[in-house]
Amino acid sequence: MTTTIQEVACFGATPSSGNAALVIQGDHGTDAQRQQFARASGRSACVFIDPVADGDTQADWVFDYVYPHARSPLCLHATLAAGRVLLSEQRPALRARTALKGQLLDLALDGGEVAILLAPQTPPAVTVAPNLPAALLAAPGLALASAPAIASVGSPKLLLEVADSATLLALRPDLARIADWGREHGVSGCYVYCRRPDGAYEGRNFNHLDPALEDTATGVAAGALTIQLGQAVTLYQGAQLGQPCLIRTAMRDGRIAIGGAARLLPTPMQSC
Repeated sequence: MTTTIQEVACFGATPSSGNAALVIQGDHGTDAQRQQFARASGRSACVFIDPVADGDTQADWVFDYVYPHARSPLCLHATLAAGRVLLSEQRPALRARTALKGQLLDLALDGGEVAILLAPQTPPAVTVAPNLPAALLAAPGLALASAPAIASVGSPKLLLEVADSATLLALRPDLARIADWGREHGVSGCYVYCRRPDGAYEGRNFNHLDPALEDTATGVAAGALTIQLGQAVTLYQGAQLGQPCLIRTAMRDGRIAIGGAARLLPTPMQSC
């Protein structure tokens, strides 16, 4: 089978913005080769579309997520990208299984956008010490607006609410310390957020050692925040990085729906 690579801008709040991910079909590389490809891609995430195992009657595809620094159990902007490539009027819905954890994800076209439906997951039982958030964020004396929490739709996040957008945008966290703490406790970094005057939320994700790789849209964090707040969320992210993004969530019969724009980019990608 020919290997095809397509690029999709995900969760863009404007027609020209979004968090880019690569969707790779027909690849037969090893885990190490996929990691090398992701590292060299210059994109925040890649998703490799694989056939399901023999006898798997629940899923249509397997999604293998690879970041530049590691494989991931779940990446929702890459899932959105895969939905944009695989879904059509002829096939408006599909079910995928994640490669690392076997989690089932339902994808569907929804009013011109792609929606992902998935179940809340049990987060690791971690006690967050009172002084930990300020230490991770390298912000001595920081006062959180609510108690820290860990929640998960498949990739656990430490959720930290700050007072306002100015506080959020001024953060220069200790990325190495966040990475070490997350590795020790099975948590995929920190998601710091604030409530906006209009009732929506704004956030930043800290899960990379390189500040230049800060995420412009983090779907798993939007899902975790939906669980923590117990309500639908409108979440803005990435404007200060030049890629304003918008994620919308809803709660549906015990599951979390996460959706947004997914725009196929015309940039020619290698095909072999």
